[in-house]
Amino acid sequence: MTEGNFVDYVKLHATSGNGGKGSVHLHREKFITKGGPDGGDGGRGGHVVLVANSNMWTLHHLKFRRHLRAGHGGNGAKSRSTGADGEDVFVSVPLGTVIRDTETQEILHELVTEGEEYIVAEGGMGGRGNWHFKSSTNQTPRYAQPGVEGQQYDITLELKILADVGLVGFPNAGKSTLLSVITSAKPKIADYEFTTLKPNLGIVEYRDFQTFVMADIPGIIEGAAEGKGIGHRFLRHIERNSTLLFLVPADAPDIHEQYEILLDELRRYNPDLLDKERLVAISKCDMLDEELQQELKQVLDEQFNVPYLFISSVAQQGIQELKDQLWNMLNE
Repeated sequence: MTEGNFVDYVKLHATSGNGGKGSVHLHREKFITKGGPDGGDGGRGGHVVLVANSNMWTLHHLKFRRHLRAGHGGNGAKSRSTGADGEDVFVSVPLGTVIRDTETQEILHELVTEGEEYIVAEGGMGGRGNWHFKSSTNQTPRYAQPGVEGQQYDITLELKILADVGLVGFPNAGKSTLLSVITSAKPKIADYEFTTLKPNLGIVEYRDFQTFVMADIPGIIEGAAEGKGIGHRFLRHIERNSTLLFLVPADAPDIHEQYEILLDELRRYNPDLLDKERLVAISKCDMLDEELQQELKQVLDEQFNVPYLFISSVAQQGIQELKDQLWNMLNE
């Protein structure tokens, strides 16, 4: 999937169908000149329904489809015939889609189970025909109910990707390079910050044909929790990762300080993120000789209270150990 096709945020206008009108009709046939009322009910208006689909990964199919409009219910007819129901509109969305009210920003629902459905706008109820209103004092009612109008809502769909491992790090820390090395994903890689503007997903192949999913998420900058940089656009994507892999380059001025800044941004955005399993990978370690690595290890042993390891995506150092560690954390 190219980066341009990954769409994780769309605004839509949903309109359900109106209910059909009830019929005003009096029964007539040969030899029966004054039959009773037999007007049928109007049909229900169509619903607008979102359906969770595990085979989808993006909201790209809705990027240029801003209006969802269901069909109107048919009108009632003679002989108590009920009008046809309006055509429902079913729209498939990926697992992890959050549905918000655009005006209030209230979360209406989250679709996280395959096949789960959510009715965004309910179709209007059909009006009742005149045969419902006959009584001993009014045996030929000449009125029926009009159908109820459909609903209209402005909704926002946000996608929180479902991955086992989320890559967290500053821009240009080597996240895309790591993803390209341990998966078949082909993210854009370049020597400047914010090369990655949208999340990339890759499937990591482990031993005995087992796999897990890793997500490369755009880099954090200080103040991301307040919306700086790409801010909330990316932070929501790590809410559903079960394990967080922090990537800090070996040439960083202070490795532990960078890790603490990343941790603080997550804490300010959503404190629950700190309950997830964490692993720190010191990337670009091919720039360090063995002596420097040992000196750095002595310092980090005192500073870190989470597991860490040295890796180099380019030199393929520590990659298998990283896979082993992640697999163990995911399957404890």
